[in-house]
Amino acid sequence: MPEAIPGLFAGCVFANFYGGYGLTDMVFGSLATLIAAILTRKSRSIYIAASWPVISNAIIIGAMLHVLLDVPLLATCLYVGLGEAGACYVVGVPLMKILERRNIILRG
Repeated sequence: MPEAIPGLFAGCVFANFYGGYGLTDMVFGSLATLIAAILTRKSRSIYIAASWPVISNAIIIGAMLHVLLDVPLLATCLYVGLGEAGACYVVGVPLMKILERRNIILRG
């Protein structure tokens, strides 16, 4: 639902205020989440929708960690992307399919 996007963004800002890498994570982590949420909302396929958080976080968070921690960019992007892919495709897609079958998900 489109109404969830601002709430997701605000929740990310709030969560990154208390953990993570401080102001840098509040800005870039929340930006990655906002971009992913907007693109996910516009996607018609559940599999395409699940790819946006993977891509957004792999690039933005991977680059942020590369700069902050002085670790290899490609390795960091792959590591973050694999974690996101697990969350989105192993947990998220099957959960969405179950909720849709039970008519719990409302498409906006």
